[in-house]
Amino acid sequence: MTMASSLPVNSAPLRILVVAAHPDDEVLGMGGTIAKLAANGAEIKLLIVTDGSSSQYRGNPDLPAIIEAKKEETARCAAILGIREILHGGLPDMRLDITPHVQINQIIESAVESFRPSVVFTHFSGDINADHQRVSHSTLVACRPTASQCVKRLYFYSVPSSTEWNAPAATNAFLPNVFFDISGPCADLKYRAFACYGTELRPYPHPRSVQYLQNADAAVGNRVGLPSAEAFMLVRSVNP
Repeated sequence: MTMASSLPVNSAPLRILVVAAHPDDEVLGMGGTIAKLAANGAEIKLLIVTDGSSSQYRGNPDLPAIIEAKKEETARCAAILGIREILHGGLPDMRLDITPHVQINQIIESAVESFRPSVVFTHFSGDINADHQRVSHSTLVACRPTASQCVKRLYFYSVPSSTEWNAPAATNAFLPNVFFDISGPCADLKYRAFACYGTELRPYPHPRSVQYLQNADAAVGNRVGLPSAEAFMLVRSVNP
């Protein structure tokens, strides 16, 4: 089943937590949807689990300054999209495969327990990026459907240059069943927000280019009769 949107964006304000492994995953994966939900009154918090830089700039004496600069890029991006608060887990990026699973769990569980979101978005578990995989698995742990669980809807998003680059296999197939219409201003906000990550921009046709994102969002939208859209996998929906 495909839907242009499955969240009641025009009813009571929602509390939404977006869980990302690295700075820029949030805007690459669902920047237009974040902008749309925020514009409709949702309170959105972003959790970045890793520092996003310690492996990429390993050995650089300016690493602390680089990490702070990346945080500033995230803050500028968040301001454009309408994210109200950013939480930083601070774990070393590209090393979550050797980080104790319980440590990743605790960071995400803490965010869920303190914010009490009803909706959570996180990485698809079949991405080629090991950090994305670990964050996805730990989010499933943090959002397990116990009697006291506040999270009622859980979604996976895809990230260009990670989801589509994995080897073709049934377990790695991103099979979206929810589509959010981001045509018009929301798409424009996404591309403007992504441009805040100057250290991550690449020339077209690299997936981390604005033109690639525009083409990809148009292709997703065309699948469901829209000019532009973002696709998600609904993992679980608990309705009252």
